[in-house]
Amino acid sequence: MVKVAVVEGDGIGREVVPVARDILAAVRPDIEFFDVEVGYGRWERTGCACTDETIADLGSAAAILFGAVTTPPDPGYRSVMLQIRHALDLYANVRPIRGEGVDVVIVRENTEGLYSGIEWTEPDRACTVRVVSRRGSERIARYACTLAKSRRHLTVGNKANVLKSDCLFVDICTAEAARAGVSCRTSYIDALCLDLLMHPDRYDVIVTTNIFGDILSDAAAYLVGGLGMLPSANIGDRHALFEPVHGSAPDIAGRNVANPVAAIRSAAMLLTHIGDPASAAVVEEAVGRVLGAGIRTPDLGGAAGTREFGAAVLREVGRGKA
Repeated sequence: MVKVAVVEGDGIGREVVPVARDILAAVRPDIEFFDVEVGYGRWERTGCACTDETIADLGSAAAILFGAVTTPPDPGYRSVMLQIRHALDLYANVRPIRGEGVDVVIVRENTEGLYSGIEWTEPDRACTVRVVSRRGSERIARYACTLAKSRRHLTVGNKANVLKSDCLFVDICTAEAARAGVSCRTSYIDALCLDLLMHPDRYDVIVTTNIFGDILSDAAAYLVGGLGMLPSANIGDRHALFEPVHGSAPDIAGRNVANPVAAIRSAAMLLTHIGDPASAAVVEEAVGRVLGAGIRTPDLGGAAGTREFGAAVLREVGRGKA
């Protein structure tokens, strides 16, 4: 029995995660699901978005299926995702960008950089410390090189012409690539953002620091239909969490119009992680057939609702498993 923690989160997370969960249950009836509540909704009700006990519950699972959570502009609110990533040491954020003519994987360092959580305010300024450590850079570089060895090549996104911390990151990444025998080049992140959008075929695996990877992958969503299409994995040595790249989108929550593809594809990544790539392929192929049949949510120009799209994928999964 495989234990999977399910966090619906806030906003559209409560709509798209149940769809992904149903599909997981269809392909793997042996999975034991248990619900964990974190996020803004819990914070509004109890004054605490995520406790140490909650983290322990998440850490007890073989994998975590996670929905989007809202982070309000409140100085008393601590980002739930930063808490979880740090507590479970989910250092590798893996964001595949796949679609017609596009096959790129962005590997983002997930615990350091400008999201290190070292911040304070003063009367006339606010300060955030950007941390790039040797340990953090080495392990994300090794992770990216392992991916690149089974693919084509590695690009190191950086701003080493301005930031000394990126000089360290680039040196470590290129050294790890040389050690692993991986073809590698470097690119300044601003030029990389534009060139990736114009020439995605030039890129394969991209490794970069935390905030650069966040921005780059969001921009790259343009290539495949938007954020509703992008899954992600947060990987550590002992734990793994899978979530859509998109946010909680409170403006469309509860209207049955959210695109569940990112959540479904995140579930497929979870299946691969627990050692079932065959079921992951069944799910991905089912999504492809549904989209190919013209069944699409409004963000993709269609008229299907979240639940209706999910039901169509579930039917295709049943045919694929038959």
